[in-house]
Amino acid sequence: ELPESWADMQEPLLEGMCFTLKYLGMTLVEKPKGEDMAAAAIHRIVATARVGARKFQKVILTVSPRGISLQDADTKEMVETVSIYRISYCTTDKLQNKVFAYVAQSQESGALECHAFLSPKKKIAQAVTLTVAQAFQMALDLWEATHAGR
Repeated sequence: ELPESWADMQEPLLEGMCFTLKYLGMTLVEKPKGEDMAAAAIHRIVATARVGARKFQKVILTVSPRGISLQDADTKEMVETVSIYRISYCTTDKLQNKVFAYVAQSQESGALECHAFLSPKKKIAQAVTLTVAQAFQMALDLWEATHAGR
């Protein structure tokens, strides 16, 4: 469900909305989408993250109609850029409700990867998920607009 002010949020989204999150890790998945698949993948990532008592990389996740870009929050170094067209699913986990995750096809291997991030609050994880959904819609609208005249 989108807020009534959703149309007003399109402007900043074109530039890219930024969220500061902690990168929990990645696991390979079999299917491009599905709640059960994502929940299982997130569970694996969180379990692995808890075992390795390392400090999580703090990243700035930027969402735009072009896709998702990840930047190291400390060094400002670009970690990864994922095209919106390679992202097949995004979710906020039901049990770990501070965890945002997305599934994307790897540019190198073509494998489906689920990447999970920890947000400081449940509301932020939900906001990232909604923002990615809005970016999808905008990318689709932009794509349709450019192909309408053909």
